[in-house]
Amino acid sequence: MSDLVAPSFKGIALFTPGGDCVYCLDEQKRAHWHLDLCAALQTHLGLAEPPYFLLPCFTATVDRWVNPTTQVPAMVAEAYPRALRFQPLLNALFGLGQLQWQPNYSSAEACSVALIESYRPTFPQLWECHDLIMRVEQAAEVSEAPLPADTLDAPSAGPQPHCFKLFVSGTDTAATERMLRFLYTTLESALPSAYTLQVIDVTTHPGEAEAAHISATPTLIQVWPEPVRRVVGNVLSQEQMALLLA
Repeated sequence: MSDLVAPSFKGIALFTPGGDCVYCLDEQKRAHWHLDLCAALQTHLGLAEPPYFLLPCFTATVDRWVNPTTQVPAMVAEAYPRALRFQPLLNALFGLGQLQWQPNYSSAEACSVALIESYRPTFPQLWECHDLIMRVEQAAEVSEAPLPADTLDAPSAGPQPHCFKLFVSGTDTAATERMLRFLYTTLESALPSAYTLQVIDVTTHPGEAEAAHISATPTLIQVWPEPVRRVVGNVLSQEQMALLLA
């Protein structure tokens, strides 16, 4: 496959707990691929809804470009811990030889075993192996308008997807899991379109916490759409979420 890959490209792979894989290889480096991969799993496995909770825990991303000054190819290949075991498959899919992928631990809270297992009753097909390895092509109707920084790729056609950041402390895992379960249930039912939720541990990413002026955890910030809103403390009521989303 390596002879077919352009000097510059972006590759994204999404795995299931059962080991199935959907992936894309995009020489144009367009946006929105993460949501397309979730939609592909929904279609081919007969899921009730796209399994957004797999993001980012089960993803791997490779980005290759040519340095404009030296004309030398450069590359970054990262995989979240649950995708690291698929390195030989990833290298075969993207034509990367024996490349050693770098682990990404930035969303450890969202990838806890207890939290992932809580979705098994709703998505039992994801824990089965269907020997699915499928390349996903880009949806033609999606436009390429710029998206807010620091979000997962999302489609820009129609309403802009909501973007949230949840700042937590890694020392309080149980509270974080309760918060994430509540947010998933509420956002899935309250929002008409897709959304992204980034979980940031202030103990391992103090710079991001300082830049966002985080004074206490948990803090939930609605980054997009504007105006930016935040709720400090546990968000465990529909009233609080209604105020945030208003």
